[in-house]
Amino acid sequence: FTPIRESAAAVSNLIVRKAKVNRSRSPQEALDATGRKQYTDRKVVDAMPKGEGDEVEVVFFKPDLSNRNGFISDDDLEKEFELRGLKPADPISVAAVNEVDPAFADEKPHGTHWKDAEGNWCCAAFDRWGGGRMVGVDRDDGDWGGSWWFAGVRK
Repeated sequence: FTPIRESAAAVSNLIVRKAKVNRSRSPQEALDATGRKQYTDRKVVDAMPKGEGDEVEVVFFKPDLSNRNGFISDDDLEKEFELRGLKPADPISVAAVNEVDPAFADEKPHGTHWKDAEGNWCCAAFDRWGGGRMVGVDRDDGDWGGSWWFAGVRK
């Protein structure tokens, strides 16, 4: 019965947001449209996955990290997406959600991740920090802390 409890707990803590996505924009233009201060690595931005579809339904979840010392690795985060029947949302879709609702990340800092062509984890993270709204896009070589929500799309 434990897997059933884990699955029930995993889907009870979800927020769903819909947004229209302008797929003709470059990755940089999608980030610019959010109006956020940017902390980015140009090469990672240029290689961001672009996703598909003019409308998206992004599912945000916050994993229980109480049994992980409050942190989660990108490899373990993949298991959390799988548990919920999700795959990581492309950063262009997540940017579209933040363009429509800039205040969402103020209360629910969130991100998504992907692997680049060399197999390195990369991420796009939307947050409020130092008094302002920001987005960071970079290679991700650390663990995520317990304040983060994660953006996925249904498989």
